[in-house]
Amino acid sequence: MVKIVDVAKRAGVSTASVSRVISGHPGISDELRERVNVAVKALGYRPDLAARRLRSGRTDTLGLIVSDIRNPFFTEVSRAVEDVAYQNGMRVLLCNADEDPDKEAFYLEMMRDENVSGVILSPTLALLKSLRPANYPFPLVLVDRCERDTDADAVVLDNFDAGYRLTEHLITQGCQRIVFLYGSVGSTGPQRHQGYLAAMAAANLAPEAEPIAPRSERAREVASLLLQRNPLPDALAASSGLVLLGIAEAVKAAGVKVPGDIAIAGFDDLPWTSLVTPDITVIRQPTNEIGQTALRLLLERVAQPERAVRRVVLRGELLARGSTQLR
Repeated sequence: MVKIVDVAKRAGVSTASVSRVISGHPGISDELRERVNVAVKALGYRPDLAARRLRSGRTDTLGLIVSDIRNPFFTEVSRAVEDVAYQNGMRVLLCNADEDPDKEAFYLEMMRDENVSGVILSPTLALLKSLRPANYPFPLVLVDRCERDTDADAVVLDNFDAGYRLTEHLITQGCQRIVFLYGSVGSTGPQRHQGYLAAMAAANLAPEAEPIAPRSERAREVASLLLQRNPLPDALAASSGLVLLGIAEAVKAAGVKVPGDIAIAGFDDLPWTSLVTPDITVIRQPTNEIGQTALRLLLERVAQPERAVRRVVLRGELLARGSTQLR
C-alpha cells in the first residue's frame, strides 16, 4: 500500500509538506502543490481520511447554504466554490434554503451535526439581523448578503454603488419616471434600492420603488400592473436577475416596445439577457470571483481562527445595451 512517505519521496518534499497540500492548508505555493499532486496521481495514493479526521477533530467537508438555487447567480457562485474546494481536496455539502429562515436554521443545525469545517452562507434578512457567528462551532463566511455590523467574514458586491450607477445610466439616457423593483427578503435588494434613491435624489427626480419577493413570477405580476399605466413609466429597473426576468416576460406579454415605449435594466449578466432583442442593460456581478474568494476566506479562517474579520467588497460592471438606448 502506498504511504505518505512514498509520495514525499517521489515529489522530493517532506511528509509535512505532502500533508499540508492534501489537507488544503493555505499558503502552499502552486509549484509545491503541483509537485505533490503529480506524485499522488502517479502513485495512486489515497489518504486515510477517517484517520485524519480523528486526529484533527475536523472533517474535510464544507457547508454551502444558498438562499435560492434557482437563481442563476447562486448557481454560478456555487460552481466557483466547488471548484476551489475540489482543488483543495475538500467536499461541499450544498443546501438550498429557498429564502426560508426555518430551512436556514435547520440546515445550520445539520451542519453542526455533520461537524463541517466551515460554512458559506447567503442569509435571509431575517437571519442576518439576529446572526451571531460566535454561536456556531464552525466558522461562517457570508456571501452576497451582509450588513455593516455583522461580525463575520464576507464577500459582497458594492450594492449601493451598483444601484446608483444603474439608475444614473437610465437618467443619462433621458429616463425620469423610473420604477425600481427590488427583492425584500435579503440585504442586497434594500442596499441597491438605497443606491437608486440616492441617484434619483441627485437628479431631483421622484422615486418610485416596490419591495417584492425575489421571484420571477411575482416580478411579472407587479410589472404587468405597471405596464397598464397611461402614461407608462420611462423605465423599469430590477434588483436581481430573477426580478429582471419577470419584468422582461411582462413586457413581452404586454406587447410593449423596448426601448421605444419603455426602457428596462437590472442585475446579472445571464445568457438570455444578451440573446433577446434588444439585449438588456445589466450590472454584471463577478460571480466566479465571489465564490472563489468566499472559499479561500473560509479556508484561511479554518487555519487561523483568531485572525481579524475580513470583508471583501467587489464592484459590478455596467453593461449598457440596447434596452436602454433611448438616444
